Amino acid sequence: MAATILDMEKLFQLFDNSATMIMNELHISYLEALAESSENLFEGAILQDLDSFTKRRLQKEYEGMDLTQISNEMIRKALQLAILKGMKEAIQPNHEMTPDAVCIFMGYLVEKLMQKKEQFSLLDPAYGTGNLVTAILNNTNKAIKAYGVEVDEILMKLAFAGANLQSHEIELFRQDALQPIFVENVDVVVADVPVGFYLNDVVANEYELSAKNGGHSLSHYLYIEKSLKHLKDGGFLVAMIPNFMFEGEETANLNDFIKKNAVIIGLLQLPLSMFKNHKHAKSIFILQKKGEDVRGPKQALLVEMPSFSKKEAMRGIIKTIDSWFKENI
Repeated sequence: MAATILDMEKLFQLFDNSATMIMNELHISYLEALAESSENLFEGAILQDLDSFTKRRLQKEYEGMDLTQISNEMIRKALQLAILKGMKEAIQPNHEMTPDAVCIFMGYLVEKLMQKKEQFSLLDPAYGTGNLVTAILNNTNKAIKAYGVEVDEILMKLAFAGANLQSHEIELFRQDALQPIFVENVDVVVADVPVGFYLNDVVANEYELSAKNGGHSLSHYLYIEKSLKHLKDGGFLVAMIPNFMFEGEETANLNDFIKKNAVIIGLLQLPLSMFKNHKHAKSIFILQKKGEDVRGPKQALLVEMPSFSKKEAMRGIIKTIDSWFKENI
């Protein structure tokens, strides 16, 4: 265990040192430089036009790291730490990462939902840096065909680099996920749903959940509709949603849409301690798209999650969830 943590710390230092060197010489952001350095590490070559002194320093950094000796999870976590450092410096609202404990937990829920399948397809329409999807891929033995959609260029570069370093084949699309995506319907959609208003009213008006009382539509509503659209009949949506999702004047429209198109599997409220501002607190919402053989659970899984750091409480909750899945799925 100590050795793997040491590996992660050593790899983080490599990411951090090399990104800082590239950032300072090319006068780009830390996150852009991190994507560049990650590509160097994957390609085994320095791809940027840098002075010879910087190149020698970088080469020395890279030569001291053998990725074949480090697990994908350690690579993911080291890269995640570096990305988090860059995001704190950038402070851009669209540059946020799903907390690590939540990624692992959502992967556990996906495993439970897909327990009867040896292989399945998965889409994340709010892919970001890919931390959620790669966490799921790293913690399963199943064959998963994964897709990701992300509009932000820097996040997509980091996502591409992360997938390469972890040797994952993930089909990535750089575009607005609420516009047409040319992906076959999948078994599972996972997403940390973007919260706020969607400014493209022309695209929004194509959705049933577009604003009915004027003004911009809610992104988090549109992503729910988009996710269900890209599921196979009987497929599952596992999404992080804001706790205020079912508040406001558009709620009746959302409830009617869900009732018509899906069955509610569960709602798991994440611990408030995870969020600096309780107004930004989230829950994990699980829906199943309606289909010929879809009956829905006898009773939805409703859970108030304890802090992920409280191991005894978490063991109790996992035991409860395991029992619920045995009875209902």
